[in-house]
Amino acid sequence: MVEARYKNLYGREDWEPGKELPVISTNIDSVRVYQWEVHLFGAPVPTLQKDFTLAAKQVDAVGYGVDAIEVHRVNDKLYYPGKPSLESIRITFDNLYLYPTSEHLWNWFKNTYDPVTGDMTKNASPGAGSGKTFKAAKMDVVLLDNKMIPHSVVQVHGVWPVSWKATELNYSENNFHTIEVDFRFDFMDFSESKSI
Repeated sequence: MVEARYKNLYGREDWEPGKELPVISTNIDSVRVYQWEVHLFGAPVPTLQKDFTLAAKQVDAVGYGVDAIEVHRVNDKLYYPGKPSLESIRITFDNLYLYPTSEHLWNWFKNTYDPVTGDMTKNASPGAGSGKTFKAAKMDVVLLDNKMIPHSVVQVHGVWPVSWKATELNYSENNFHTIEVDFRFDFMDFSESKSI
């Protein structure tokens, strides 16, 4: 027989309105979408790490998947896991007055491709040795609980910018100006607070 688990667990079957407040479960309380921080480690532009967390305003969905291989066997169609499929991450940054975040992000993008000189990954020539890279070692998207304590973290490794965009300017809008940067990464991991 099917049972109402939370009703039975918290004694709501005997509850009478007006006599006392019902017991409400907080077991299904969730992480809020507005409680997070972004941390950057080992960026080719060292000054960027200081203002990266402060300026980050929005992080789009971080995703990792596996492409399916479709196999036909007589009258059946089956699927098997294939190559991993990495998605880009878009982070929107406030264009701050006191911190040159937009310039630092632009300088990092120029490590990927410099439109002035035409250099591609100019600081990462083959066999250049350690420290000569266009990628940041790691970027953490830290999810916080209701007490602003880290709950879990999404870690992406080998991060580099693929696009830099200054958002639209418009007299009729009443918003702050932002910079949108799309990032690619090599691989990702997720862990709960116990292992952060």
